[in-house]
Amino acid sequence: MNKGVIAALVAVLVGGVAFMLTQEKPAKEAKKAEVSGTEEVKQLTIAVPSFLTGGAAGPFGIPAMNGAKMVIAAINKGQLPAPYNTAGFGGASASLIELDEGGGATKQVAEYRNLVEKRNVDAVVGYISSGNCQALAPIAEELKQFTIFATCGTPRIFEEAARKYVFRTMAHATADNTAAAMYVTEKFPKTKGYTGIQQNYAWGQDSWRDFDLTMKQILPSAKASENVQFPKIFAGQYGSEISAMSLDKAELVHTSFWGGDLEAFIFQGAARGLFKEKTGVLTVGGTAAYRLGKKLPDGLVLGARGPYGILVKDRDSELNQWFVNTYKNLYGTFPSGPAYQYGQAILAAKIAYDKAGMNATDEQLADALRGITFESFSTTVEMALGGGHQAITENGYGITKYDEANGENIVTDVKFYPPTCVMPPEGVNSVDWIKGGMKGAKC
Repeated sequence: MNKGVIAALVAVLVGGVAFMLTQEKPAKEAKKAEVSGTEEVKQLTIAVPSFLTGGAAGPFGIPAMNGAKMVIAAINKGQLPAPYNTAGFGGASASLIELDEGGGATKQVAEYRNLVEKRNVDAVVGYISSGNCQALAPIAEELKQFTIFATCGTPRIFEEAARKYVFRTMAHATADNTAAAMYVTEKFPKTKGYTGIQQNYAWGQDSWRDFDLTMKQILPSAKASENVQFPKIFAGQYGSEISAMSLDKAELVHTSFWGGDLEAFIFQGAARGLFKEKTGVLTVGGTAAYRLGKKLPDGLVLGARGPYGILVKDRDSELNQWFVNTYKNLYGTFPSGPAYQYGQAILAAKIAYDKAGMNATDEQLADALRGITFESFSTTVEMALGGGHQAITENGYGITKYDEANGENIVTDVKFYPPTCVMPPEGVNSVDWIKGGMKGAKC
């Protein structure tokens, strides 16, 4: 065999090996390699999952998506107030991929893998369901995908495992429920008993646990009912549960219901006189305030999963007033909690890209967001727990009242609790913190 033929064969073999190595490279790595040189990325892709169908869509999922779309559009055009008035995410514009979060955790895991491995998205920002977030957190870590959870509330995500690529930019459910217990103890100190109704999965179970444990610490004279109700999520009909609670001697009814389940419970409970007999404590009640109008009973203790929605509508900051007015002009109603929460998560993505650059790797983006403090539309967000991956914020409650003069619901007697009052310090499990008397709480 002559030298020319040998040289040709060697060239073919080397080329073939190089081709195979390229083909075997994960899609995400291949994408990063394409932008690792001097070429600039002009368009990022951000996947935003939310409930777009089903009972959770109208009250929760669609407002959340609207908030995300509004903020991405404003960022692309450089229309946010200072200090976020530079255009783009690290200078790059972003397109949004809308995804329906419905269908259960198994479906969401499959779709998430497709987003990362096939569609090569730059970031994933969203999710409402605690069950979905629990299932997706380890997948995001496996795939090394920069991911920001916008709303899901269970504290387990960062308390049961360390995360590198996953973040949550709002407080977890412990804050909702410790703040609720503190509020009702202050407003109704003579309470003798309390009961509840919760969706039977991580979110509802954790919410009741934290509320009950806190009540036992700060108002031990009040007794928890032995007949707390745990219907299936999205059950829709609660006649038997409402009847059971009506017969209970407890004066307070705590619920972490959200979305269509919450609205159904309010309608059905009001029709049966439940809220005339007992005071409802709605930790996610803010989503119903603008949708139900006069059908929302007066006198409910209402939360919004933090400083969002109706609780902060009149908060006088340039960022908040921009958010409220822009949302109202675009969608014909005031923004509820989910709109704020998704907008806040998108804002965090901008901060990460602005710090790390438009061509940043997922690891660089994670490094940029970890442990920071930033001003959001309605509050200060501190990435203080979970090794800098879990946010803490203030949390507040008020009392519902229909304003006849203006034809809208308002909240009275609003009180906000600082984050260090209603959430455990770094490295301390929520349950252990509450059972230990909430040591170190700064209220």
